[in-house]
Amino acid sequence: MSDNDQWRDKLTDEEYRVTRQAGTERPFSGTLLYESRSGSYHCKCCGVKLFDDTSKFESGCGWPSFFAQSEDKNVGYRFDDSHGMRRTEIYCKHCDAHLGHVFDDGPAPTGQRYCVNSVSLDFHLQK
Repeated sequence: MSDNDQWRDKLTDEEYRVTRQAGTERPFSGTLLYESRSGSYHCKCCGVKLFDDTSKFESGCGWPSFFAQSEDKNVGYRFDDSHGMRRTEIYCKHCDAHLGHVFDDGPAPTGQRYCVNSVSLDFHLQK
């Protein structure tokens, strides 16, 4: 069985399209957009920790936004010039899942806005 087949078996069609094919979910459609409980956000594909609730903020962009990745440093960066735009893609360093993009218009202290697709994340409630 190929890696693609394994991912297709594990993920929904939408999760596969976003995480394995660098797609984007529709704005304001994600289940984690308004999540405000204490907890952490993990990669939908491999489970590594990516973001904490303490860095989540409401950006108004339509996707969950964070001003920093977690201390685990599992988010990687690469140039993305798709769709006629110059952006920085963010991905899971552990399994290469597409997460979204990062922009330089976020709040202090980092000035970053990690714009993340809900379907690329699992939320783990803090116990």
